[in-house]
Amino acid sequence: MKEDLDRRWSDLGEFIREQRNIGQLSLRKLSEMAGVSNPYLSQIERGLRRPSAEILQQIARALEISSETLYVRAGILDEPDGHVNVVAEIRRDPCITEEQKKALVRIYESFLRESEAAARDLLSATSAAEA
Repeated sequence: MKEDLDRRWSDLGEFIREQRNIGQLSLRKLSEMAGVSNPYLSQIERGLRRPSAEILQQIARALEISSETLYVRAGILDEPDGHVNVVAEIRRDPCITEEQKKALVRIYESFLRESEAAARDLLSATSAAEA
């Protein structure tokens, strides 16, 4: 049990480090952006410290990823059941403006319509080929 918890915190730290590297952020820059000390962030990345949900939220905001992603990795939240309401998640995001949210929802819904149309076309083509 303790080994599982230690592994989870280590995996969380590794994930944060990976996201920091993807964003091309130094440890110092991320610590400034997240409002946590450089040594504390370093200890989190090495799995030596267990940050609170509030600290994880600050780190997530600085990395421009969802807090829920870090909460799941930390074991604070359970894995999603597989169905994600993307529109609801966009609307909940506190990091973007209402206009940006509306634009994202319109784009997402247009992608859904395109996918549905492509699936219908494929189904029609398959049915026609079988006939």
